[in-house]
Amino acid sequence: MSKLARALARATAQLSTTSDTPRLDAEVLMAAALGIGRDRLILDPPNVTAPDAFASMVERRCAGEPVAYITGQRAFWTIDLEVGPGVLIPRPDSETLLVAAVEHFGRGAPARILDLGTGPGTLLLAALDEWPTASGIGVDTSPVALSYAQRNADRLGLAARAAFQLGNWATGLTGHFDLILCNPPYVATAAETGPGVAEYEPAEALFAGADGLDDYRRLAPAIGGLLAEGGLAVIEIGHDQADSAAALFIAAGHAPLLARDLAGRPRALLIKA
Repeated sequence: MSKLARALARATAQLSTTSDTPRLDAEVLMAAALGIGRDRLILDPPNVTAPDAFASMVERRCAGEPVAYITGQRAFWTIDLEVGPGVLIPRPDSETLLVAAVEHFGRGAPARILDLGTGPGTLLLAALDEWPTASGIGVDTSPVALSYAQRNADRLGLAARAAFQLGNWATGLTGHFDLILCNPPYVATAAETGPGVAEYEPAEALFAGADGLDDYRRLAPAIGGLLAEGGLAVIEIGHDQADSAAALFIAAGHAPLLARDLAGRPRALLIKA
């Protein structure tokens, strides 16, 4: 067994008490410490010892810090995003929103996109990468999140088509959008979260009142006025909010459809203009 393999085995054992995916975490951290991709680490590992930084990265993960904050990166859809303290870490489940949008537009493309609660630019930049002729706006209440979003747009070569602005959901927005994407906070205040989530990720991006519906109450009356004819709004929901969140949009005059994630759980409401 190589020195690198032994270091990975030790790290996996260390992480097994705090992580549900200890081997995966160890490999991602090792690849980041070496400055290579995880695929290279697995398929063609370099014949070197573990970098000094690896041990401290494992210690941080053992303390509960999210892997994405330690590495400073998170893959989402077709792009890699810079992330860190102060921004919500993109989840694979949120790719359901992009899947629904791609299905809606088929061979066409949205011209103008709005991402409400953009965080590090997650949904907007993924959509702009998907549709090279589109442009869009990302809105967030957090200056920290918007700084990450702008850096991500610059690094991905999308800055010319992406604008970011400080704002509270749709307040002050004008015009119409072919595609509206939104991943609002939807966790009930007293609900349990996964290890390291509430401890590290920003509360304002997670929690939405006693029932987790506060931000849907703000969004439901505003969405319709922003949608262009033939447009689509895709709004993420918690897996147990299909009825409760939909009821708020129905009360606002919409007829939401439901999109499910790869596990078959309710994941988004679709509102068509």
